[in-house]
Amino acid sequence: MQRYFPRRVAPAYARRMETNAPLAGIRVLDLSGYIAGPFAASLLADLGAEVVKVEPPGGDPIRHYPSTLPGRSRVFLGVNRGKRGLVLDLKDPAGKATLLAMADEADVLLENFRPGVMERLGLGWALLSARNPRLVWCSLTGFGETGPLAGAAGFDQVLQAMTGLAALQGQAAGGPPQLLSGSAVDFYAASLAALGIVAALHQRHATGRGERVGMSLLAAALAMQAGRLVWADDEGREADRDLRQGRVAGIHPTRAGFLYLSATTDHFWRALCRLTGLAAMAEDPRFATVRDRAERADAILPALHAALAARTAAEWEALMRGQVPCAVVGGIEDMFDHPQVQAEGLVAELEGYRGLASPFRFGDAPRRVPRCGAPGPIGTRVAGGE
Repeated sequence: MQRYFPRRVAPAYARRMETNAPLAGIRVLDLSGYIAGPFAASLLADLGAEVVKVEPPGGDPIRHYPSTLPGRSRVFLGVNRGKRGLVLDLKDPAGKATLLAMADEADVLLENFRPGVMERLGLGWALLSARNPRLVWCSLTGFGETGPLAGAAGFDQVLQAMTGLAALQGQAAGGPPQLLSGSAVDFYAASLAALGIVAALHQRHATGRGERVGMSLLAAALAMQAGRLVWADDEGREADRDLRQGRVAGIHPTRAGFLYLSATTDHFWRALCRLTGLAAMAEDPRFATVRDRAERADAILPALHAALAARTAAEWEALMRGQVPCAVVGGIEDMFDHPQVQAEGLVAELEGYRGLASPFRFGDAPRRVPRCGAPGPIGTRVAGGE
């Protein structure tokens, strides 16, 4: 019989093989597509799990998103690191039988179908957990599994618009609602899903039984705004729920380039004034507190911008380093060879490209590098072992 996971090894041997891999020996079936589910599975791979991505015959839709890489999707590569791949038609009896056999050997199954789809395919939680009582199942949905929107398609930008993220982003820019680029809700949902899975595996260690974990983009979008999602009994809708500390903490122009500054505390405010030649402002009673400086930003910013025009953003960053939290506003391309990124080993050489290494570090061991870049072209089957 074809094997899709390698034979299990004794736990002690597994520890010798990968001493810095907490999930070594854990087998994960990733049935998810797009960003949130696949990245959650990649985080498990970063922790040492053996992950097999199962795609439909047409492939994960994210494979077909626009990309400047010839024949490859940049986002697919980025969120599917460390996996092997397999194509299965779950509507076909043979494909269904293969998945059942794989689920019997798996520790984790991750899917992001709409609620009820796996049951209609004859692959629901009740059946799979009866066959494999130790299985941890994670469903990652758009809006959860109950309520009026349970069956609706949920995407990052939909949740940004719905939960206030777009409105607040627009207010910050002084204009209409704006979306945050970078799929922030997807990536936060992925992190929460991976956390829930690891917690369920820990619980299984005590009980011997698996568990069903639920995570949604709606829950993630609200959780990432926990500092805003507070409404006192005597407040109205007009209450300021923003987390910024005024316009002094923000992005500012310099002689060349832009610089982000965060001088909210008295200590950092005084350092900023001293380094920019505005020492008198540090003693001005009009700007004594964070709230004062936020309310009187119009009196501060012209002088600050005039001072910042004396140097480039890079020169200011070098001057302020260690004294005022700041950063040159750059691009993601600048990160590949950034000395701090290089020192931390956060970028790795993968298969034909450079990409994210494991974001996790344990003890003094180096960061893990994904076993492979990402599943190959559609049609590629995993090497099954013996």
